[in-house]
Amino acid sequence: MRRWSRPIALVAALALPALAVEAPPNADEPALEQRLLALTADLRCVVCQNESLAESRAPLAKDLRDEVRGLMRQGRTDDEVVNYLKARYGDFVLYRPPFKPVTYLLWLGPALFLGIGGLAWFVAIRRRQRALATSDLPTH
Repeated sequence: MRRWSRPIALVAALALPALAVEAPPNADEPALEQRLLALTADLRCVVCQNESLAESRAPLAKDLRDEVRGLMRQGRTDDEVVNYLKARYGDFVLYRPPFKPVTYLLWLGPALFLGIGGLAWFVAIRRRQRALATSDLPTH
């Protein structure tokens, strides 16, 4: 029997997270919870960095959601909450950073690289066409 105890424990440990149920939104204030969910979906978790504040399960993300909920209960607007978080964590907390000199390369970089790639492709095609045109000339 001892031989089977480890595999059973492993299967149980892997199956338990699948049985976990996400906590329901606060039923006392559904409008506030909907607003919280909409706002935190556009904010980045400062710990996870690749998840929104709404999706993250990190303890700091939970604390930040509670803090945002508290600010909303105080009557703060979404812009005031976002400005509060930006003052505390910088533009990094935003999933869509503002278009300003510090972020020009971030916003324009993909178009710049696409343009450079297109130009390199165009130059390569032209050189190939010229090489083919000069090699096809009849010799006398």
